[in-house]
Amino acid sequence: MASTNGLVPITRAFLSSYYDKYPFPPIASDVSRLSDELHNMSNELCKGSPPLPEGERLLLQEAVSQPPHKMDENMWKNREQIEEIIFLLESSHWPKSLQQQCTPEDIELARVLKQLKEKFEVVLKLVESFQSKNSSNVFNTVMTYMPQDFRGTLIRQQRERSERNKQAEVDVLVNSGGSIRDRYALLWKQQMERRRQLSQLGSATGVYKTLVKYLVGVPQVLLDFIRQINDDHGPMEEQRQRYGPPLYALTKMVLNIHLFLSLSWWRFEDIKLQKRQLSILEEAVQVYVSELDRFLKFIGEVFANSPFFVTAEEAGAIEGIKTDGYSETTVAAGKTHEVSLMVESVNSYIAWDFSIMQGKISTDIGFCVEHTDSSGQKTLILPYRRYESDQGNFCTIMAGNYRLIWDNSYSTFFKKALRYKVDCIPPVVEPMPSSTAAEAEESG
Repeated sequence: MASTNGLVPITRAFLSSYYDKYPFPPIASDVSRLSDELHNMSNELCKGSPPLPEGERLLLQEAVSQPPHKMDENMWKNREQIEEIIFLLESSHWPKSLQQQCTPEDIELARVLKQLKEKFEVVLKLVESFQSKNSSNVFNTVMTYMPQDFRGTLIRQQRERSERNKQAEVDVLVNSGGSIRDRYALLWKQQMERRRQLSQLGSATGVYKTLVKYLVGVPQVLLDFIRQINDDHGPMEEQRQRYGPPLYALTKMVLNIHLFLSLSWWRFEDIKLQKRQLSILEEAVQVYVSELDRFLKFIGEVFANSPFFVTAEEAGAIEGIKTDGYSETTVAAGKTHEVSLMVESVNSYIAWDFSIMQGKISTDIGFCVEHTDSSGQKTLILPYRRYESDQGNFCTIMAGNYRLIWDNSYSTFFKKALRYKVDCIPPVVEPMPSSTAAEAEESG
């Protein structure tokens, strides 16, 4: 069991600093150019056509919509589209007239399609391998910090049993005639279930509820990490913002490749593929496969080297650099967090900005401001109220000690991850007019 002594979970600010060392070279401009060309060619195929079949209509809607925000969901979406394209490139799924290969043009087209199919089969294996390695890396790293006794064995057995059940679900769907789209909808649902189970391990709920008494001795820092890693506003949001855009562009590209190919097969008996269209399709497939391969290799290295835990000193140093004076703390259930400011001059400004960073069950916290004078007399400056986030300030009319209090005492179970910044701005002294200053100097 690896030690977590002195360690804290990675924060978004730490990831930002870490990712600065791994800039992704911009995605090729050909990606957007070819995506647009494919989409325009798809629109041409739709002109004067009968109403689109349901599958093509849904695909068209996806192609013009924004890709998913989550990176792993985009990975699944790319994998789904690649499988759909491979299905269309199977000779048994070509248009009937093309299957017969009656003309030299059909023979040449068949040769090109087989080459495209081979390219997609190679990149499909790359995506599958990436997903498998990434999933194993997260789980194995978590298990490194678990006690190496029966507790770890129980959790591994639970995971193996869960994975067997998930595979059985997929097999039942496939054997009952489920489509590729249906299968990937189920696979994504299962991926979200893995996230929930990881979170449940961190809080000893759900399938892990029976293990709660066995989790004594498991580092709290580990439980905090695995419970919060996938929160919408947690550390992984930095990953989505930093590396999401190139992946989103590739998602749109593969959707447009699939859309054009599907519409081409649908209209093939009326509108044959032109040499220019085939040339654009070939170039698009080559660029997509090349850029996705480059992205997977890059992001795989980033993920493999990214730490889950850092020392408190490292995190604190990064926070000071990256958050412009913001601090982060955890307010335990039943506890409060306070910041005291000693104000010496009236007309000073006290300002604050805070938000609850993580947690989807309960996302607010109580907040108030109190003043204590030199005799110990307390005055409530800002009445207690519960907020998800707040910005505010006021001008002091009394010197003394001001306490800003975040209150989680009403919560029985849930701690709150608080991000805050507090400033005390002294009074601004107006400069004396030059004539007044001169008179004051003469009188002196």
